[in-house]
Amino acid sequence: MFYFLQQMKLFLLLVVMGTVSAEIQDLSGKMLTFPQQTKTAHAKLRPIKQGYNTVTVCHRSFTDIKRDHALFSLSTPSSPNSFLIFWQNTNGQIQPHVREGKADYGGWDYKPNMWHSVCTTWDSVTGLVQIWFDGLPSIRKYVTTGSITGLAVAILGQEQDSHGGGFDINQSFVGMITDVHMWDYTLSPCEIQHYMGELSFTPGNVLNWSALDFEIIGNVLTENKITVCH
Repeated sequence: MFYFLQQMKLFLLLVVMGTVSAEIQDLSGKMLTFPQQTKTAHAKLRPIKQGYNTVTVCHRSFTDIKRDHALFSLSTPSSPNSFLIFWQNTNGQIQPHVREGKADYGGWDYKPNMWHSVCTTWDSVTGLVQIWFDGLPSIRKYVTTGSITGLAVAILGQEQDSHGGGFDINQSFVGMITDVHMWDYTLSPCEIQHYMGELSFTPGNVLNWSALDFEIIGNVLTENKITVCH
């Protein structure tokens, strides 16, 4: 009985602290809202598969912050930046990081207070990365070869400087994120354009927004997506 009471106290404490137990949910038509700058609040996503030779990650985000911030952060024990999509504000660049490699993509019209769709692809054989921003493709750049191995943890709302942690409040995300998908292969240009246009596409086989295994830590809200009435 004593052990049971202690476990109940721990459960209630976690609830009060804002931790939501992990479970698989259909987030179709939903978005995660990160309402304040913080070095703790985030959503932890659990990939269905581990070990990647090829990666595609797509997501949509809405923010008004004018500083550096992470859009998607996947770490492994050996590399906190195993697959990171980062907005570097000083030079106005989207920076995909893969393990120890990084590419800089400038010239995108990353306007505040509107939805932006970003897809990023990478192949471990060629080492080439490419981003698609609001339906338009970038050139392909070299980042690194070699597979992503080890237990992967994906985070929304923070940038991981260590595996599952090491958050910096000045790199936190404030705003809304939705439609996060990850595949262990390169999506075709047609599939990417279908995603960008919110048409029918093949859901991610590593992270699937409509069947997502995740937990919320801190002040992160699950809300209906903002829609425009006509």
